[in-house]
Amino acid sequence: MMTRTTAIVGAIFSAGLAISCLAADSNPAMHNHNMQHMMHDASDSRISLGLSPQRKQHQLANMRSHVRAVQTIVGLMAQDKYDQASRVAHTELGLTDEMKKMCMMFNNADFVKLGLAFHQSADKLAETLKTKDAKKSLAALHATMNYCVQCHATFRQ
Repeated sequence: MMTRTTAIVGAIFSAGLAISCLAADSNPAMHNHNMQHMMHDASDSRISLGLSPQRKQHQLANMRSHVRAVQTIVGLMAQDKYDQASRVAHTELGLTDEMKKMCMMFNNADFVKLGLAFHQSADKLAETLKTKDAKKSLAALHATMNYCVQCHATFRQ
């Protein structure tokens, strides 16, 4: 049976891994590494969103802010600060009017649907965090992060 500490450490590790992967996208030191991966782009079967360079950078920055929010939530959970974690989940990840507007700007209905579902799940996460139940909160965080995994497996910039 997984202890609360083990679960939180696992969530922190996952968030850290996601941050380092996203950071590599814009890190000049990773240029050589990224050049090697360019050869694999032809075999990348994910759906391209066909974003302009400016929209691509905006979307990448937005996703990085989501990863930072997840990291913050996990850290607050580790400190038993569930009310603060709930506020972060809602304000940084939830389906605010601003997030809904951003999602609706994309020309891919499946991407929009997935994005809206992600933000709605974050609002459910925010509600679950208010219960201060670590196990339920981690399950809700897992559900929210599943949307991240599904989106990144399906779509590319």
